Amino acid sequence: MAANVYLGLVHYPIYNKNYEVIATAITNFDVHDISRTARTYSIKRYFVIHPLDSQANLVREMMGYWQEGFGSEYNPDRKEALSILDIVPDIKAAVAKITEAEGVAPIIVTTDARLYKNTVSYKHMRSMIETGDRPCLVLFGTGYGMEREVMAGFDYILEPIYGPGDYNHLCVRSAVAIILDRLLGEPWWHKAE
Repeated sequence: MAANVYLGLVHYPIYNKNYEVIATAITNFDVHDISRTARTYSIKRYFVIHPLDSQANLVREMMGYWQEGFGSEYNPDRKEALSILDIVPDIKAAVAKITEAEGVAPIIVTTDARLYKNTVSYKHMRSMIETGDRPCLVLFGTGYGMEREVMAGFDYILEPIYGPGDYNHLCVRSAVAIILDRLLGEPWWHKAE
């Protein structure tokens, strides 16, 4: 049986372009688009991780509109996508919620555009998810990535996504879609032509 997979979008502690640690702003696109992608790939829960109440309240307002207000009738697909969304102040709170729901702490996996000593391939992580009995929390950083000291505490870091050229700075929504497809998508490479 495949392990349950959770997703977290981390807004603190994040580097800005000067490599100062900041809290990034939550964006409407990240809330909606990542919810839709996460729901498509059967993610158990999508955590928006932000320490500031003002930012969390913006997400709650969006959720209220699309789940209870006019938006819930206007676009039921968005209502369903947002049904897996949760807001927590930090990574520790997301891990605690998963541990409570699953009865065991999750394996924590993150992404980065750089290589680390605990970097693993998508094939390796996909196999762990397909055969594993522990839940998996896949974290994505915003801004210029998560603080290195925080990343050092995670179990695995997925290898970077490479295009054919030397430019490598995907928006987080695109990275989420690509990575979830690699980890959980249909095995199209096994299909006969």
